Amino acid sequence: MSTFQIQDTVGGVVAQKPALSRIFEQKGIDYCCGGKKTLDEVCQKKGIDAQALLVTLEASLQESTEEPAVNPASMTLTDLANHIEETHHAYLRAEFPRLDMMTEKVAAVHGDHNESLHAVRQTFLALVAELQSHMMKEEQILFPMVRQIDSDEPTPASHCGTIANPIRQMEAEHDIAGSALETLNGLTNGYTPPEWACNTYRAMLDALAHLESDMHQHIHKENNVLFPRAIELENEI
Repeated sequence: MSTFQIQDTVGGVVAQKPALSRIFEQKGIDYCCGGKKTLDEVCQKKGIDAQALLVTLEASLQESTEEPAVNPASMTLTDLANHIEETHHAYLRAEFPRLDMMTEKVAAVHGDHNESLHAVRQTFLALVAELQSHMMKEEQILFPMVRQIDSDEPTPASHCGTIANPIRQMEAEHDIAGSALETLNGLTNGYTPPEWACNTYRAMLDALAHLESDMHQHIHKENNVLFPRAIELENEI
């Protein structure tokens, strides 16, 4: 019997077996913002044979039983919130200045040769502005609520109401970020450098590809693991 069924959600599959995110990435399947869709739904949308995908997922499990060092599904809510801040938020804050410099330089030097580089620059700047505000709201409002719910102490009344309210807002902002990443991917032809690209151009594309990959993991951990578990735990209190 297959480990997964076509009625399983994409996010649920990755939450159970994080290593399978690679399969979805290879096939262009969104497992973070689109994690609530079933395997059947995404296969119909992408024109992929659902049964063949199940076979691929199963084969991948058989090939390797190793899991990444971090399995968010096995962490407490507090530990997961801390991990997201210390790993993904820290990565973004460290990488933004570097990418800011590279996107500006590449657009200035090569923008006349490839006009899409100006759009890359503007899309990146909009994404940075969105994520900086987003991370601040998570760190100052949502994550403290998550830690409070995860503690044994009584949960004080919040001006946000239930935790589902800020979570709903964060998920909407994740969709905005996901759309920006999709735009960057399209503008750069999947982060593929043209033959004439200089080293800075190539480094920029590599950094953007890594940014997309990290953001997919980041959003997945929140949308498909942290958020639903926080809502469930609050409802049990």
